[in-house]
Amino acid sequence: MTAKIAYDDVEVGTELPAQTFTVTRDTLVRYAGASGDFNPIHWNERFAKAVGLPDVIAHGMFTMAEAIRVVTDWTGDPGAVVEYGVRFTKPVVVPDDDKGATVEVAGKVAEKLDGNTVRVDLVATSGGQKVLGMARAVVRLA
Repeated sequence: MTAKIAYDDVEVGTELPAQTFTVTRDTLVRYAGASGDFNPIHWNERFAKAVGLPDVIAHGMFTMAEAIRVVTDWTGDPGAVVEYGVRFTKPVVVPDDDKGATVEVAGKVAEKLDGNTVRVDLVATSGGQKVLGMARAVVRLA
């Protein structure tokens, strides 16, 4: 499968459809089971606070994976992502309630590169704070 977006149809500044993702404690338990990351900062409020965190926090790799969904949904092909990297700037704090936390993600084509690839810059926030820095993906388009 190849990306559904044509390289020639994309310009620098093209905005990808923004998305909001909900993260609950249940989400974290399920992710821990799938990833094998059972660090108590992701499920035990008492432990998280004892090590200086405000509450239980989402797994960084989970947050990173949710953010790239903006790109893969845009391209229609997860295999179109050639390169992806982020810096973790703030944790996603997940309260123990029915609402959980939200992660808002927006993306924009920042540069057209060689070989039908583009660089997409992502902005991910939660609770009004940027949670990923230098979030960039290189994507091969049709």
